[in-house]
Amino acid sequence: MPEITPFDHTEFLKHLTNQAGVYRMYDQADKVIYVGKAKNLKKRVSSYFRKTVEEAKTRSLVANIAKMDVTIVSSETEAFLLENNYIKKYRPRYNVVLRDDKSYPFILISEHEHPRLSFHRGPKKKKGEYFGPYPSAWSVRESLRSMQKIFPIRQCEDSYYRARSRPCLQYQMKRCSAPCVEGYVTDDEYNEQVRLAGMFLRGKNSQVISTLVEKMEKASESLNFEGAAQYRDQISALRKVQEQQFVAGTQDELDVFGFAFKHGVACIFAIFIRDSQVLGSKAFFPKIPKNSTDEEVLRSFVLQFYLSGNKLIPKQIVLPLKFEDMLTVEEVLSKEANRRTKFFEGVRDEKRQYLQIANKNAQNSLETQLNQQKSIFARFTHLEKLLMVDEPIKRMECFDISHTSGQQTVASCVVFDRNGPLKSDYRLFNIEGITPGDDYAAMAQVLKRRYKKANDDAKIPDLLLIDGGKGQLSQAEEHFKDWPDDKKPMIIGVAKGTTRKPGLETLIWAFSHETVAVESDSPGLHLVQHIRDESHRFAISSHRNRRQKVKMTSPLEGIPGIGPKKRQSLLKYTGGLHGLKKASKSEIAKVPGISEDLADIIYDHLHA
Repeated sequence: MPEITPFDHTEFLKHLTNQAGVYRMYDQADKVIYVGKAKNLKKRVSSYFRKTVEEAKTRSLVANIAKMDVTIVSSETEAFLLENNYIKKYRPRYNVVLRDDKSYPFILISEHEHPRLSFHRGPKKKKGEYFGPYPSAWSVRESLRSMQKIFPIRQCEDSYYRARSRPCLQYQMKRCSAPCVEGYVTDDEYNEQVRLAGMFLRGKNSQVISTLVEKMEKASESLNFEGAAQYRDQISALRKVQEQQFVAGTQDELDVFGFAFKHGVACIFAIFIRDSQVLGSKAFFPKIPKNSTDEEVLRSFVLQFYLSGNKLIPKQIVLPLKFEDMLTVEEVLSKEANRRTKFFEGVRDEKRQYLQIANKNAQNSLETQLNQQKSIFARFTHLEKLLMVDEPIKRMECFDISHTSGQQTVASCVVFDRNGPLKSDYRLFNIEGITPGDDYAAMAQVLKRRYKKANDDAKIPDLLLIDGGKGQLSQAEEHFKDWPDDKKPMIIGVAKGTTRKPGLETLIWAFSHETVAVESDSPGLHLVQHIRDESHRFAISSHRNRRQKVKMTSPLEGIPGIGPKKRQSLLKYTGGLHGLKKASKSEIAKVPGISEDLADIIYDHLHA
């Protein structure tokens, strides 16, 4: 091995500026291991190389530095933003890193002629009014389902809405007023329902009910009893939803964070309050280096959480403890939000109650996480003994195939490390170019796409599990047969028993086809079942999504030159898709807007 050259910090510090900026530290493999920011770069970087450094984490960091570089910025605020971008990009080993940096979902009321209620995640590029954020996609969809029963506003895709020539099933179920077809609802009536839905999402339930009561009375007075009955049903549905909602109190816009730290694992529990309602809560477990302080973890989390994407920065944030640069971080978030954002620590009254709830939930979530980690660690240890391996199994991958009669075949790859499922590394593969229903060919294709080269150490697991018997296992044997022994993963097939009941699985070694004797109550077998079931779940859910997408796609959408209006005309004048398939080229050419050349293309496409 080449001799490791120590980092010459004296020479580096000689030329270092006193300005504000961000510094990056690299190891011998040229990988970023730490990112930091400073008001005075020379003063801050010099502190790492003092003769006596008390913190074990800093001593370990300095021992691994091979080189450094800096980026100068004009202010400390810019330094915060750049530091956060670098942490997201490099995910350094010695930084606190937020594992879940996805943006949160919103409910969007669009700015169409007939506005649409929809789920939205990501950049707010679409015009309209956004409500949220919600802590999960499930909570948004639950809210949309509830609103569909109360407000007859469309939730369909724009392409579906434009192509309608008559009301769909949602109209028959009284969950949409059919604005897509003339004569069913006036623009004023529809926009009034949109306005009431917006008020409902802002938490103004009482005002919405008052408005509906007034409309019901007017309809009754004018002898419009059918209209009055509709308003009555709306009011009844609203009252049921209001009874189920947890009203937060008087807080307009507030995020509350609880904190718990034990055995090197930190949990931050967030409660989101908007328009006096608790939208939901979520527990976070950031990746933290050893010997990190509570203040360091919380500060890094807050910055990464609010600067990592499209999360709404609220007016008020309640924190469980103070940390360094708290006022500066407050200014950074205020600048990012284009309005005043205020931190609260040591709070009273209502905010204190929320903080106590958040701290208690953080403690409970942490205990649950630690118990789960102990259970998973014990299962890994037992599996290692079962397979008689000398080195610990750090990474496991499992494959499964899902399809319906050979159509829309999907292969899943799920990954576990010693902490459990590593969902960021999950992968899906759409399988094409094989005989429908040939699971062996599908397995061969996914292995070839997943493991292309023997020197790609980042993707090669310690243990590879193949869900299936010797047939599927043979595909893995064929793929890895020419690989060097020191690069091959340990490969095992997981064959179900004759009754397919859990606990009767057989583990089969690749190449030798020897079976592993294992008891049904073995913790090691439970781990194998867990990853096998997870790969099965991931494959089936992805296959169903792909199948549903195919079902909802019109065969006409793939024809060049055919837009929504021409599709609508074709279906209308030929009596639907079945009639269009029966029509001749000359009959298709008689449809308004369809030329003879286009009729030829349509006919050939439908009869290919």
